[in-house]
Amino acid sequence: MQGASLTRTVSFHALHRYYRPEWSEAKNQEVFGSLADAPGHGHEYRCGVTIGGSVDGDTGMIMDLGVLDRIIHEEVLIPLRGKHINLDIPEFGYGHTLPTCEALAAYVYRRIAPRLPAAVSLERVRIAEDPTLYADCTRLA
Repeated sequence: MQGASLTRTVSFHALHRYYRPEWSEAKNQEVFGSLADAPGHGHEYRCGVTIGGSVDGDTGMIMDLGVLDRIIHEEVLIPLRGKHINLDIPEFGYGHTLPTCEALAAYVYRRIAPRLPAAVSLERVRIAEDPTLYADCTRLA
């Protein structure tokens, strides 16, 4: 069987704020600028999930696309769509991890990787805030 990769991309709107409560307001403004302003700001995020594996000779697919779509719906859209990431996702609460593109890509990677069939690998999760800024997670440290 031939190896291949497949990417499914979904979009969702969410808010976030870069703010460290252990820092003064002045230091937050100095480091993050307007990204530290309350209550935060929104993006129409795009999340691309790339899987890899052998193409099944009978179906012509790496995995059932309906299953992949369900995993992405449950692990990306339900927890993130329409949310304030700092307030609604404990990992990104104030005083924890800042909700950067890099951190969001790793968060999604951790959620999706264990849900894939054994013969399918998660090659990449890409989180884009806009057409000019995105981060890829290709493995977890």
